[in-house]
Amino acid sequence: MEKIYDLLVIGWGKAGKTLSAKLGAKGKKVAIIEENPKMYGGTCINVGCLPTKSLVHSAKILAEVKKYGIDGDYSFKNNFFKEAMKKKEEMTIKLRNKNFGLLDTNENVDIYNGRASFVSNNEVKITSSDNKEIVLKADKIVINTGSVSRTLNTEGIDNKNVMTSEGILELKKLPKKLLIIGAGYIGLEFASYFSNFGSEVSVFQFDDAFLAREDEDETKIIKEILENKGVKFFFNTSVKKFEDLGDSVKAICMKDGQEFSEEFNKVLVAVGRKPNTDNLGLENTSIQLGKFGEILVDDYLKTNAPNIWAVGDVKGGAQFTYVSLDDFRIVFPQILGENNRRKLSDRVLIPTSTFIDPPYSRVGINEKEAQRLGINYTKKFALTNTIPKAHVINEIDGFTKILINENDEIIGASICHYESHEMINLLALAINQKIKSKVLKDFIYTHPIFTESLNDILG
Repeated sequence: MEKIYDLLVIGWGKAGKTLSAKLGAKGKKVAIIEENPKMYGGTCINVGCLPTKSLVHSAKILAEVKKYGIDGDYSFKNNFFKEAMKKKEEMTIKLRNKNFGLLDTNENVDIYNGRASFVSNNEVKITSSDNKEIVLKADKIVINTGSVSRTLNTEGIDNKNVMTSEGILELKKLPKKLLIIGAGYIGLEFASYFSNFGSEVSVFQFDDAFLAREDEDETKIIKEILENKGVKFFFNTSVKKFEDLGDSVKAICMKDGQEFSEEFNKVLVAVGRKPNTDNLGLENTSIQLGKFGEILVDDYLKTNAPNIWAVGDVKGGAQFTYVSLDDFRIVFPQILGENNRRKLSDRVLIPTSTFIDPPYSRVGINEKEAQRLGINYTKKFALTNTIPKAHVINEIDGFTKILINENDEIIGASICHYESHEMINLLALAINQKIKSKVLKDFIYTHPIFTESLNDILG
Protein backbone atom coordinates (compact mmCIF):
# COMPACT_ATOMS: atom_id res chain seq x y z
CA MET A 1 0.00 0.00 0.00
CA GLU A 2 1.34 3.41 -0.99
CA LYS A 3 1.75 6.25 1.50
CA ILE A 4 1.22 9.75 0.10
CA TYR A 5 3.11 12.87 1.21
CA ASP A 6 3.31 16.54 0.27
CA LEU A 7 7.12 16.29 0.19
CA LEU A 8 9.55 13.39 0.09
CA VAL A 9 13.21 14.08 0.88
CA ILE A 10 15.90 11.54 0.00
CA GLY A 11 18.96 12.06 2.20
CA TRP A 12 19.50 13.85 5.49
CA GLY A 13 21.90 16.61 4.40
CA LYS A 14 21.75 20.27 5.41
CA ALA A 15 19.19 21.37 2.80
CA GLY A 16 17.03 18.26 3.12
CA LYS A 17 16.75 18.24 6.89
CA THR A 18 16.04 22.00 6.96
CA LEU A 19 13.32 21.66 4.33
CA SER A 20 11.76 18.79 6.27
CA ALA A 21 11.74 20.70 9.56
CA LYS A 22 10.47 24.00 8.13
CA LEU A 23 7.77 22.46 5.95
CA GLY A 24 6.67 20.10 8.71
CA ALA A 25 6.30 23.12 10.98
CA LYS A 26 4.00 24.67 8.38
CA GLY A 27 1.73 21.63 8.40
CA LYS A 28 3.04 19.88 5.30
CA LYS A 29 3.21 16.09 5.45
CA VAL A 30 6.86 15.19 4.93
CA ALA A 31 8.81 11.93 4.59
CA ILE A 32 12.60 11.87 4.88
CA ILE A 33 14.60 8.78 3.90
CA GLU A 34 18.09 7.98 5.16
CA GLU A 35 19.87 4.73 4.30
CA ASN A 36 22.42 4.92 7.12
CA PRO A 37 21.27 5.89 10.65
CA LYS A 38 24.84 7.00 11.35
CA MET A 39 24.34 9.74 8.76
CA TYR A 40 21.48 11.57 10.45
CA GLY A 41 22.39 15.22 9.95
CA GLY A 42 24.36 14.58 6.76
CA THR A 43 28.02 14.48 5.76
CA CYS A 44 29.05 17.66 7.58
CA ILE A 45 28.06 16.49 11.04
CA ASN A 46 29.11 12.86 10.72
CA VAL A 47 32.09 12.48 8.37
CA GLY A 48 32.85 15.97 7.08
CA CYS A 49 33.24 19.52 8.34
CA LEU A 50 32.65 19.12 12.07
CA PRO A 51 34.49 15.89 12.94
CA THR A 52 37.48 16.87 10.81
CA LYS A 53 37.62 20.35 12.36
CA SER A 54 37.42 18.77 15.80
CA LEU A 55 40.56 16.84 14.91
CA VAL A 56 42.17 19.94 13.39
CA HIS A 57 41.62 21.68 16.73
CA SER A 58 42.99 18.80 18.80
CA ALA A 59 46.04 18.41 16.56
CA LYS A 60 46.69 22.14 16.82
CA ILE A 61 46.86 21.82 20.62
CA LEU A 62 49.62 19.23 20.28
CA ALA A 63 51.46 21.44 17.76
CA GLU A 64 51.21 24.40 20.16
CA VAL A 65 52.71 22.38 22.99
CA LYS A 66 55.69 21.52 20.78
CA LYS A 67 56.36 25.24 20.28
CA TYR A 68 57.18 25.42 24.00
CA GLY A 69 59.69 22.59 23.72
CA ILE A 70 57.36 19.91 25.07
CA ASP A 71 57.35 16.82 22.87
CA GLY A 72 56.54 13.22 23.62
CA ASP A 73 57.31 9.80 22.21
CA TYR A 74 54.92 7.83 20.00
CA SER A 75 53.06 6.44 23.01
CA PHE A 76 52.29 9.99 24.23
CA LYS A 77 51.15 11.14 20.79
CA ASN A 78 49.05 8.02 20.23
CA ASN A 79 47.30 8.45 23.57
CA PHE A 80 46.60 12.09 22.71
CA PHE A 81 45.25 10.99 19.31
CA LYS A 82 42.96 8.42 20.92
CA GLU A 83 41.57 11.06 23.26
CA ALA A 84 41.02 13.42 20.32
CA MET A 85 39.17 10.69 18.42
CA LYS A 86 37.06 9.99 21.50
CA LYS A 87 36.06 13.66 21.83
CA LYS A 88 35.33 13.81 18.11
CA GLU A 89 33.05 10.80 18.38
CA GLU A 90 31.26 12.17 21.45
CA MET A 91 30.58 15.42 19.60
CA THR A 92 29.38 13.60 16.48
CA ILE A 93 26.96 11.36 18.41
CA LYS A 94 25.58 14.35 20.32
CA LEU A 95 24.94 16.35 17.15
CA ARG A 96 23.55 13.32 15.29
CA ASN A 97 21.06 12.63 18.07
CA LYS A 98 20.09 16.30 18.20
CA ASN A 99 19.42 16.31 14.44
CA PHE A 100 17.36 13.15 14.69
CA GLY A 101 15.36 14.57 17.57
CA LEU A 102 14.52 17.77 15.70
CA LEU A 103 12.67 15.78 13.05
CA ASP A 104 11.53 12.84 15.16
CA THR A 105 9.56 15.18 17.43
CA ASN A 106 7.86 16.87 14.47
CA GLU A 107 4.44 15.23 14.14
CA ASN A 108 4.28 16.04 10.42
CA VAL A 109 7.60 14.38 9.55
CA ASP A 110 8.00 10.62 9.09
CA ILE A 111 11.51 9.15 9.15
CA TYR A 112 12.33 6.08 7.06
CA ASN A 113 15.56 4.07 7.23
CA GLY A 114 16.45 2.27 4.04
CA ARG A 115 17.75 2.55 0.48
CA ALA A 116 15.64 4.77 -1.77
CA SER A 117 15.12 4.16 -5.48
CA PHE A 118 12.71 5.80 -7.86
CA VAL A 119 9.83 3.85 -9.35
CA SER A 120 8.58 6.89 -11.27
CA ASN A 121 8.71 10.69 -11.07
CA ASN A 122 6.27 10.55 -8.14
CA GLU A 123 7.06 7.24 -6.47
CA VAL A 124 10.02 6.03 -4.44
CA LYS A 125 10.62 2.53 -3.17
CA ILE A 126 12.38 2.08 0.17
CA THR A 127 14.26 -1.16 0.83
CA SER A 128 15.13 -1.72 4.48
CA SER A 129 18.20 -3.53 5.79
CA ASP A 130 16.11 -6.71 6.15
CA ASN A 131 14.92 -6.36 2.51
CA LYS A 132 11.39 -5.25 3.34
CA GLU A 133 9.95 -2.84 0.77
CA ILE A 134 7.52 0.05 0.91
CA VAL A 135 6.53 2.55 -1.78
CA LEU A 136 5.98 6.22 -0.98
CA LYS A 137 4.26 8.71 -3.25
CA ALA A 138 4.68 12.48 -3.13
CA ASP A 139 3.64 15.57 -5.06
CA LYS A 140 7.14 16.98 -4.67
CA ILE A 141 10.49 15.23 -4.16
CA VAL A 142 13.89 16.59 -3.16
CA ILE A 143 17.08 14.60 -3.76
CA ASN A 144 19.72 15.35 -1.12
CA THR A 145 21.99 12.31 -1.31
CA GLY A 146 25.25 14.24 -1.22
CA SER A 147 28.55 12.95 -2.55
CA VAL A 148 30.91 10.05 -1.93
CA SER A 149 34.68 9.73 -2.06
CA ARG A 150 36.23 8.83 -5.37
CA THR A 151 38.61 5.89 -5.36
CA LEU A 152 41.25 4.35 -7.61
CA ASN A 153 41.44 1.21 -9.73
CA THR A 154 44.84 0.35 -8.29
CA GLU A 155 45.51 -3.31 -7.54
CA GLY A 156 45.08 -3.94 -3.81
CA ILE A 157 42.96 -0.82 -3.29
CA ASP A 158 40.57 -2.88 -1.13
CA ASN A 159 43.30 -3.47 1.47
CA LYS A 160 42.05 -2.73 5.00
CA ASN A 161 44.85 -0.20 5.48
CA VAL A 162 43.85 1.81 2.39
CA MET A 163 40.91 4.10 3.09
CA THR A 164 38.96 7.18 2.11
CA SER A 165 38.31 10.28 4.23
CA GLU A 166 35.33 8.57 5.87
CA GLY A 167 37.32 5.52 6.95
CA ILE A 168 40.29 7.42 8.30
CA LEU A 169 37.98 9.19 10.75
CA GLU A 170 37.43 5.84 12.46
CA LEU A 171 41.08 5.08 13.22
CA LYS A 172 41.83 3.63 16.65
CA LYS A 173 45.55 4.27 16.48
CA LEU A 174 47.76 7.09 15.18
CA PRO A 175 49.59 5.90 12.04
CA LYS A 176 53.34 6.37 12.38
CA LYS A 177 53.64 6.63 8.60
CA LEU A 178 50.74 7.90 6.51
CA LEU A 179 50.54 8.12 2.72
CA ILE A 180 48.04 10.53 1.24
CA ILE A 181 47.25 10.16 -2.44
CA GLY A 182 46.13 13.52 -3.78
CA ALA A 183 47.53 17.01 -3.15
CA GLY A 184 44.16 18.75 -3.35
CA TYR A 185 42.28 20.63 -0.65
CA ILE A 186 41.04 17.52 1.20
CA GLY A 187 44.41 15.79 1.07
CA LEU A 188 46.25 18.84 2.37
CA GLU A 189 43.88 19.26 5.33
CA PHE A 190 44.55 15.68 6.41
CA ALA A 191 48.27 16.06 5.75
CA SER A 192 48.40 19.14 7.95
CA TYR A 193 46.61 17.80 10.99
CA PHE A 194 48.09 14.30 10.91
CA SER A 195 51.49 15.95 10.78
CA ASN A 196 50.49 18.03 13.81
CA PHE A 197 49.46 14.83 15.58
CA GLY A 198 52.94 13.45 14.93
CA SER A 199 52.54 11.16 11.91
CA GLU A 200 55.22 11.03 9.24
CA VAL A 201 53.18 12.17 6.23
CA SER A 202 53.93 11.68 2.54
CA VAL A 203 51.73 13.13 -0.20
CA PHE A 204 51.71 11.64 -3.71
CA GLN A 205 50.38 13.63 -6.66
CA PHE A 206 50.13 11.94 -10.08
CA ASP A 207 51.18 15.14 -11.91
CA ASP A 208 53.03 18.32 -10.91
CA ALA A 209 49.90 20.24 -9.83
CA PHE A 210 49.67 21.76 -6.36
CA LEU A 211 46.43 23.67 -5.75
CA ALA A 212 46.46 24.35 -9.47
CA ARG A 213 43.60 26.88 -9.42
CA GLU A 214 45.44 29.15 -7.00
CA ASP A 215 48.12 31.77 -7.67
CA GLU A 216 51.68 30.44 -7.66
CA ASP A 217 53.00 32.99 -5.16
CA GLU A 218 50.40 31.69 -2.70
CA THR A 219 50.90 27.97 -3.31
CA LYS A 220 54.65 28.34 -2.92
CA ILE A 221 54.20 29.71 0.60
CA ILE A 222 51.57 27.11 1.52
CA LYS A 223 53.80 24.27 0.33
CA GLU A 224 56.74 25.63 2.34
CA ILE A 225 54.59 25.88 5.47
CA LEU A 226 53.53 22.24 5.16
CA GLU A 227 57.05 21.06 4.37
CA ASN A 228 58.31 22.86 7.48
CA LYS A 229 55.83 20.72 9.43
CA GLY A 230 57.51 17.64 8.00
CA VAL A 231 55.08 16.84 5.17
CA LYS A 232 56.91 15.31 2.19
CA PHE A 233 55.58 15.88 -1.33
CA PHE A 234 56.17 13.57 -4.29
CA PHE A 235 54.94 14.90 -7.62
CA ASN A 236 54.54 12.92 -10.86
CA THR A 237 54.16 9.91 -8.58
CA SER A 238 51.53 7.17 -8.66
CA VAL A 239 50.92 3.81 -6.97
CA LYS A 240 50.84 0.72 -9.20
CA LYS A 241 49.94 -1.77 -6.51
CA PHE A 242 49.31 -2.21 -2.78
CA GLU A 243 50.68 -5.31 -1.03
CA ASP A 244 49.22 -6.45 2.28
CA LEU A 245 51.69 -6.59 5.18
CA GLY A 246 49.18 -7.21 7.95
CA ASP A 247 49.26 -4.09 10.10
CA SER A 248 50.76 -2.07 7.26
CA VAL A 249 50.81 -1.93 3.47
CA LYS A 250 53.56 -1.74 0.87
CA ALA A 251 53.00 0.73 -1.95
CA ILE A 252 54.67 -0.17 -5.26
CA CYS A 253 55.14 3.23 -6.88
CA MET A 254 56.26 4.97 -10.04
CA LYS A 255 57.95 8.36 -10.11
CA ASP A 256 59.23 9.88 -13.33
CA GLY A 257 59.33 6.42 -14.88
CA GLN A 258 61.27 4.84 -12.01
CA GLU A 259 59.78 2.17 -9.75
CA PHE A 260 60.23 2.20 -5.98
CA SER A 261 58.39 0.85 -2.95
CA GLU A 262 57.69 2.07 0.56
CA GLU A 263 55.81 0.76 3.57
CA PHE A 264 53.05 2.76 5.29
CA ASN A 265 50.79 2.07 8.25
CA LYS A 266 47.82 3.66 6.53
CA VAL A 267 46.97 5.11 3.12
CA LEU A 268 44.39 7.82 2.54
CA VAL A 269 42.96 8.12 -0.97
CA ALA A 270 41.97 11.78 -1.34
CA VAL A 271 41.30 12.17 -5.06
CA GLY A 272 38.05 14.09 -4.79
CA ARG A 273 34.36 13.34 -4.39
CA LYS A 274 31.56 12.50 -6.82
CA PRO A 275 27.78 12.97 -6.70
CA ASN A 276 26.00 10.10 -4.97
CA THR A 277 23.55 9.05 -7.68
CA ASP A 278 24.27 5.33 -8.03
CA ASN A 279 21.36 2.93 -7.37
CA LEU A 280 18.78 5.72 -7.11
CA GLY A 281 16.76 4.30 -9.99
CA LEU A 282 17.03 7.57 -11.89
CA GLU A 283 16.51 5.64 -15.13
CA ASN A 284 12.87 5.32 -14.05
CA THR A 285 12.49 9.11 -14.07
CA SER A 286 12.99 11.93 -16.55
CA ILE A 287 15.99 13.21 -14.53
CA GLN A 288 19.16 13.74 -16.55
CA LEU A 289 22.77 13.46 -15.37
CA GLY A 290 25.85 15.46 -16.36
CA LYS A 291 29.22 14.06 -17.44
CA PHE A 292 30.41 13.74 -13.82
CA GLY A 293 27.29 11.94 -12.64
CA GLU A 294 25.74 15.09 -11.18
CA ILE A 295 21.99 15.69 -11.42
CA LEU A 296 21.33 18.47 -13.90
CA VAL A 297 19.22 21.32 -12.54
CA ASP A 298 17.95 24.70 -13.73
CA ASP A 299 18.32 28.08 -12.07
CA TYR A 300 15.75 27.07 -9.45
CA LEU A 301 17.38 23.68 -8.72
CA LYS A 302 14.62 21.84 -10.58
CA THR A 303 15.54 18.70 -12.48
CA ASN A 304 14.04 17.68 -15.83
CA ALA A 305 11.20 16.23 -13.80
CA PRO A 306 9.01 19.25 -12.93
CA ASN A 307 8.23 18.01 -9.41
CA ILE A 308 11.78 16.97 -8.41
CA TRP A 309 14.58 19.19 -7.11
CA ALA A 310 18.23 18.33 -6.38
CA VAL A 311 20.11 20.09 -3.59
CA GLY A 312 23.56 19.87 -2.05
CA ASP A 313 26.55 17.98 -3.48
CA VAL A 314 24.45 15.65 -5.65
CA LYS A 315 23.85 18.44 -8.17
CA GLY A 316 27.58 19.12 -8.60
CA GLY A 317 29.30 22.46 -8.15
CA ALA A 318 30.71 23.81 -4.90
CA GLN A 319 30.51 21.14 -2.19
CA PHE A 320 29.98 23.05 1.04
CA THR A 321 27.38 22.82 3.81
CA TYR A 322 26.66 26.53 3.60
CA VAL A 323 25.96 26.17 -0.14
CA SER A 324 23.49 23.40 0.68
CA LEU A 325 21.82 25.74 3.16
CA ASP A 326 21.49 28.32 0.39
CA ASP A 327 19.94 25.60 -1.78
CA PHE A 328 17.26 25.34 0.91
CA ARG A 329 16.57 29.07 0.53
CA ILE A 330 16.00 28.55 -3.20
CA VAL A 331 13.71 25.51 -2.96
CA PHE A 332 11.68 26.36 0.16
CA PRO A 333 9.52 29.15 -1.33
CA GLN A 334 8.88 27.12 -4.47
CA ILE A 335 7.41 24.23 -2.51
CA LEU A 336 5.20 26.69 -0.66
CA GLY A 337 4.08 28.22 -3.95
CA GLU A 338 5.53 31.64 -3.17
CA ASN A 339 6.49 34.02 -5.98
CA ASN A 340 9.41 35.74 -4.26
CA ARG A 341 12.06 33.31 -5.42
CA ARG A 342 15.80 33.21 -4.96
CA LYS A 343 17.79 31.74 -7.89
CA LEU A 344 21.02 29.81 -8.32
CA SER A 345 22.36 32.65 -10.46
CA ASP A 346 21.94 35.02 -7.48
CA ARG A 347 24.77 33.14 -5.81
CA VAL A 348 27.81 34.91 -7.21
CA LEU A 349 30.16 34.92 -4.25
CA ILE A 350 31.18 31.93 -2.12
CA PRO A 351 33.99 32.33 0.44
CA THR A 352 35.99 29.15 1.10
CA SER A 353 38.44 27.95 3.72
CA THR A 354 40.86 25.04 3.66
CA PHE A 355 41.70 24.13 7.24
CA ILE A 356 45.38 23.48 6.97
CA ASP A 357 47.53 25.03 9.70
CA PRO A 358 47.26 27.98 9.30
CA PRO A 359 43.93 28.05 7.41
CA TYR A 360 43.86 29.21 3.79
CA SER A 361 40.78 31.19 2.78
CA ARG A 362 39.64 32.70 -0.50
CA VAL A 363 36.82 34.82 -1.92
CA GLY A 364 36.22 36.50 -5.28
CA ILE A 365 38.73 36.21 -8.10
CA ASN A 366 42.48 35.67 -7.92
CA GLU A 367 45.21 37.00 -10.16
CA LYS A 368 44.96 34.12 -12.63
CA GLU A 369 41.26 34.78 -13.12
CA ALA A 370 41.65 38.56 -13.29
CA GLN A 371 44.30 38.25 -15.99
CA ARG A 372 42.22 35.75 -17.96
CA LEU A 373 39.22 38.11 -17.79
CA GLY A 374 41.31 41.15 -18.75
CA ILE A 375 40.52 42.99 -15.51
CA ASN A 376 42.92 45.71 -14.43
CA TYR A 377 43.73 45.45 -10.74
CA THR A 378 46.09 46.57 -7.99
CA LYS A 379 47.55 43.93 -5.71
CA LYS A 380 48.03 44.50 -1.98
CA PHE A 381 50.20 41.86 -0.34
CA ALA A 382 51.68 41.37 3.12
CA LEU A 383 53.23 38.50 5.02
CA THR A 384 51.61 37.49 8.30
CA ASN A 385 54.79 38.28 10.24
CA THR A 386 54.00 41.98 9.75
CA ILE A 387 50.86 41.68 11.95
CA PRO A 388 51.38 42.41 15.68
CA LYS A 389 48.73 39.87 16.81
CA ALA A 390 50.59 37.14 14.91
CA HIS A 391 53.62 37.69 17.15
CA VAL A 392 51.48 37.85 20.29
CA ILE A 393 50.24 34.29 19.71
CA ASN A 394 53.34 33.05 17.86
CA GLU A 395 51.45 32.40 14.61
CA ILE A 396 53.57 34.23 12.05
CA ASP A 397 53.21 31.95 9.00
CA GLY A 398 51.20 32.95 5.95
CA PHE A 399 50.12 35.99 3.96
CA THR A 400 47.27 38.27 2.96
CA LYS A 401 46.58 39.28 -0.64
CA ILE A 402 43.80 41.63 -1.77
CA LEU A 403 42.94 42.65 -5.33
CA ILE A 404 41.36 46.03 -6.02
CA ASN A 405 39.86 47.25 -9.31
CA GLU A 406 40.05 50.69 -10.90
CA ASN A 407 36.98 51.84 -8.94
CA ASP A 408 38.69 51.10 -5.59
CA GLU A 409 36.42 48.06 -5.13
CA ILE A 410 37.81 44.83 -3.68
CA ILE A 411 37.36 42.04 -6.23
CA GLY A 412 39.26 39.21 -4.58
CA ALA A 413 41.12 38.18 -1.45
CA SER A 414 43.36 35.29 -0.42
CA ILE A 415 44.41 34.90 3.20
CA CYS A 416 46.56 32.31 4.91
CA HIS A 417 46.88 32.92 8.63
CA TYR A 418 45.50 31.89 12.02
CA GLU A 419 42.22 33.86 11.66
CA SER A 420 41.77 33.74 7.87
CA HIS A 421 38.55 31.73 8.09
CA GLU A 422 36.96 34.53 10.14
CA MET A 423 38.50 37.53 8.37
CA ILE A 424 37.56 36.30 4.88
CA ASN A 425 33.86 36.88 5.60
CA LEU A 426 34.43 40.60 6.14
CA LEU A 427 36.11 40.81 2.75
CA ALA A 428 33.33 38.74 1.16
CA LEU A 429 30.80 41.24 2.52
CA ALA A 430 32.91 44.12 1.18
CA ILE A 431 32.97 42.55 -2.30
CA ASN A 432 29.26 41.77 -2.23
CA GLN A 433 28.29 45.28 -1.18
CA LYS A 434 30.94 46.99 -3.37
CA ILE A 435 32.49 48.69 -0.35
CA LYS A 436 35.51 50.78 -1.33
CA SER A 437 38.87 49.56 -0.06
CA LYS A 438 39.39 53.02 1.48
CA VAL A 439 36.51 52.31 3.87
CA LEU A 440 38.23 49.18 5.22
CA LYS A 441 41.60 50.93 5.22
CA ASP A 442 40.39 53.80 7.40
CA PHE A 443 38.09 51.79 9.66
CA ILE A 444 38.90 51.71 13.39
CA TYR A 445 39.38 48.08 14.47
CA THR A 446 40.03 46.72 17.95
CA HIS A 447 43.62 45.89 18.83
CA PRO A 448 45.41 43.55 18.72
CA ILE A 449 43.57 41.44 16.11
CA PHE A 450 44.38 40.10 12.66
CA THR A 451 41.67 42.15 10.92
CA GLU A 452 43.32 45.45 11.89
CA SER A 453 46.07 44.54 9.43
CA LEU A 454 43.73 45.93 6.75
CA ASN A 455 44.77 49.42 7.95
CA ASP A 456 48.28 48.71 6.73
CA ILE A 457 47.72 46.26 3.89
CA LEU A 458 45.28 48.57 2.10
CA GLY A 459 47.36 51.66 2.82
